[in-house]
Amino acid sequence: MKTAETFQHIWWDGDAVGLLDQRLLPGAEVAVRCATLGDVVQAIKSMQVRGAPAIGCTAAYGMALVAQQHHGSAAELLARLAEAKAALDASRPTAVNLMWATARMLRAAESHATDEPAALRGALLDEAHAIMAEDLAMCYAIGEHGLQLIPERGHVLTHCNAGGLATAGLGTALAPIRIAHSSGRPVHVFVDETRPFLQGARLTAWELQRAGVPLTLITDNMAAYFMRRGEIDCVIVGADRVVANGDIANKIGTYGLAVLARAHAIPFYVAAPSSTIDLSLPDGDAIPIEQRDPAEVTTIGGQMLAPAGVQAAHPAFDVTPHELITALITERGVIRPPYEENLRRIM
Repeated sequence: MKTAETFQHIWWDGDAVGLLDQRLLPGAEVAVRCATLGDVVQAIKSMQVRGAPAIGCTAAYGMALVAQQHHGSAAELLARLAEAKAALDASRPTAVNLMWATARMLRAAESHATDEPAALRGALLDEAHAIMAEDLAMCYAIGEHGLQLIPERGHVLTHCNAGGLATAGLGTALAPIRIAHSSGRPVHVFVDETRPFLQGARLTAWELQRAGVPLTLITDNMAAYFMRRGEIDCVIVGADRVVANGDIANKIGTYGLAVLARAHAIPFYVAAPSSTIDLSLPDGDAIPIEQRDPAEVTTIGGQMLAPAGVQAAHPAFDVTPHELITALITERGVIRPPYEENLRRIM
């Protein structure tokens, strides 16, 4: 079996965090150098880097960056890291990988608090590297587990970008697709454009085309048309948070796709690493939903689409109830209902 290729869009740049600016894709591939914690926070907030696992990896390097730049006592560093965690966590509140990664970095700092300063800094950088490596391994495992769920014809609908750009380099929802393609299995992806930020049109289409995976780009409101014509075999999406009862938060528009899939008897799968699972929240109503700038709805690339002064809303995510989800695909295996019981078992 061929191995699906990955690409690096998050890296440690010696004394800074390096990122590929996703806002400029596919028109330009521009590297961003985040030399301060503020730069990292802004990169996450502005969506230069996005996707729950990728945000977590970036935040881990942001914490390591704070440690590299600190030259005081260990106690002062721990306080500074706690402040950095709060700032990073607030940058995108829905994606639980962010809080998971910063908490893990803070625990690593606490466990090495008695080390020499240089050793403490090195331990935190090693932990950030480990988070990246583990995320990539999780993506490959998700791909292998999800491969069995792709029907023989291989017509898959996906939403937003849950590919390499959203992770350490392979993807969650795109991982089974990428592995199927690299194995020679037939696969064709229907890519939702994903208004209003167009992650599907700009990023997923770019990734799949780059990997040679056959695709058809559609507008979000075309999904029901293709489902009714029998052209969609299954839906695979990612998630920014999976809660205790199996409800998930994902990019706005995901809930609508789940409703359509149920109406057309199409399997609806959610691919996410265990770092996205948040058993502290009982159901989707408890998930904080990020409200972004309405200008992202009224404009595209600075070009006004709506009349000046018009009121617009921009919830960045919606919640899909667990009863609409056929299965969850994690690196630990495929999870089916009852989710509350089975999520606790694998965690």
